[in-house]
Amino acid sequence: MTDRPPGAAGNDNRVRHLISISDLTDADLRSIVVRGAELSAGRTERRRSLADRVVGIYFRRTSTRTRTAFSSGALRLGADVVTFGPDDLQTNTGETSHDTGRVFSRMLDTVVARTADDEAELRDWAAQDRMAVVNAMTRDEHPTQALADLTTLWRRFGRIAGLRVLYVGEGNNTAAALALALSRYEGVHVEFRTPPGYGLSDTVRARAGRAGAPVVEHHHLSDLPPDFDVIYTTRWQTTGTTKDRADWRAVFAPFRVTEALWRYSPNAIFMHDLPAHRGDEVTAEVLDGDRSIVFEQAENKMHSAMAVLEWCNGTTPEDRTGAGAR
Repeated sequence: MTDRPPGAAGNDNRVRHLISISDLTDADLRSIVVRGAELSAGRTERRRSLADRVVGIYFRRTSTRTRTAFSSGALRLGADVVTFGPDDLQTNTGETSHDTGRVFSRMLDTVVARTADDEAELRDWAAQDRMAVVNAMTRDEHPTQALADLTTLWRRFGRIAGLRVLYVGEGNNTAAALALALSRYEGVHVEFRTPPGYGLSDTVRARAGRAGAPVVEHHHLSDLPPDFDVIYTTRWQTTGTTKDRADWRAVFAPFRVTEALWRYSPNAIFMHDLPAHRGDEVTAEVLDGDRSIVFEQAENKMHSAMAVLEWCNGTTPEDRTGAGAR
């Protein structure tokens, strides 16, 4: 199937899907991060690179940042946007995800979807070459969050290679995407401190280990090494998930991010994918303090979303193969 939908008539650029960080080559990953950082810094002309394109935004679960980032980013790039809510599609009445994807691909150039369910549904939608499919969060991975985070790190440090990152909290879909993305950069030390029973999956650890830099995980906060560049956490109750233990809060409580974590990493910045619950995963003192860059990080979701949309549609201004290898 090689014909293009109406919005992309006459365009020979191939579509590319982003369902997992593992779908990206090293060059693709670096290209998206560098492009997002350029857009964030205002160092490149913002073109209407998606003019005459139609982007579908389908969110079955709640979202503030990701939905707004892709909607506003698509509009800024000149695309038209069609939105769908959780009750809008005929999948609710029994239509298969494969049939839904085939219909979408004849009317949309890109669909950005948050399901909080198995990624197999999005793989069904991606079984065609007319429409790009972007994972805005499934149960097991949040790849566009990781790309926004790496864009933020690139803007802050001018590099990603060699950074030392401490992640504290549940080994959820954000943690999985971070592990898969950061492990692709030379010399990165990323350490996960996760509550017992709530760590990274064996699959994610194996995939990240094959990608490059080792991923370290412990289920306690003692014996932390010094001099992390970044301390990162996420909320304890991730969208679309539930805890399997009634006493889970007691298990998570020792993993709250407090000022004490900066004792041996005094220059570390603080990151959080938001929304935050002050007093749960992080204290207000940390979240609202001088080290926190969480709202800069949130803004970069839009710039990174624009970079993703350009990459998926083959409209990035130039070939950036090998860019950002530092």
